[in-house]
Amino acid sequence: MADNGSSDDSTEIARRCRARVVQVATRGYGSALIGGIAAARGEYVVIGDADQSYDFASIPLLIGRLRSGYDLVMGNRFSGHIEPAAMPWSHRVIGNPVLSWIGRLFFHSRVGDFHCGLRAFRRDAILGLGLTATGMEFASEMVVMASLRGLRVTEVPITLHRDGRSRPPHLRTWRDGWRHLRFMLLYSPRWLFLIPGVTLFVIGAALSAWVLWGSGRVGRVGLGVDTLLVAGFLSLAGYQVIVFAVFTKVFVIREGLHPEHPFLTRLYRYVRLETGLLAGAVMTATGAVILVLAFTSWAAQGFGSLNPALSMRAAIPACVLLALGVQTIFASFFLSILGMPGLPVRENDHPRRPRVGGLDEEAQRRER
Repeated sequence: MADNGSSDDSTEIARRCRARVVQVATRGYGSALIGGIAAARGEYVVIGDADQSYDFASIPLLIGRLRSGYDLVMGNRFSGHIEPAAMPWSHRVIGNPVLSWIGRLFFHSRVGDFHCGLRAFRRDAILGLGLTATGMEFASEMVVMASLRGLRVTEVPITLHRDGRSRPPHLRTWRDGWRHLRFMLLYSPRWLFLIPGVTLFVIGAALSAWVLWGSGRVGRVGLGVDTLLVAGFLSLAGYQVIVFAVFTKVFVIREGLHPEHPFLTRLYRYVRLETGLLAGAVMTATGAVILVLAFTSWAAQGFGSLNPALSMRAAIPACVLLALGVQTIFASFFLSILGMPGLPVRENDHPRRPRVGGLDEEAQRRER
């Protein structure tokens, strides 16, 4: 039993039952489990809430799946049975199903109940993940990291009973739900950055093309330079978010949070710093040429008053190209810095990972 500040008689009951009690200094659900897993001595570890909500008679079924070759076996309350009043309706209908669906979407996992507290796993496989989340998001971290590292994961249906606690649960619906969602977003650069960035950039580029070279109308609505300005902003914002996606993906791979990505491996092999600098220079030069031509046209008219509906059709795309070119040049330098060789890490080492999804300092104080 891992104890990090329980105020009931659970530790005394555990000792009377000849269980080994491990004291964990840091408060939090994840901290207690990390301490308990580290102190465990067996090949297999089973974790479950000791509040009578889980039927521990299901443990042999979980262990049987481990012995058949799986690394992590999750209980699934939704494919099993949830007794009346065992789970709040908001958790049963919205919270757990939605967060589990997001987890499956983001990380290509088949787990249907990301947050089930009854699960079994091979101790060495889970220790190899280097889990660090101290709060309730530890439940998500284990499944996410197991999916990213390619561990063999399966589920078994279980029954959830109404818990026998005499005090309110530690779980806070909105706070802990946000922490789970935040963790999954921070571990998925594709959904946090890439997909929103590509969406913004495509919309901005399409609007720009429609105003500049299309009919410039959508039904009865005419699209002019105002629309072109908004489209330019969308293109710039989208491009910047895409660059964030690349930066983040390279960083998490370098830190060992994600496995190697084939596309990025090929990208580093064929696309060098000079390639990015050349692309940025071309965009910058194109924007500068457009501005020079616009200035020359203005000078030919004696620097008189300009019609914004015409002049901005050149000025806005030119400024957008200039901004994209400058971003590309400096992004290329930064990517080259991220790609610089670092200190070698041995396969058996488990360096402490950055607590991407963990609590910040203020939240840790509140947790204590």
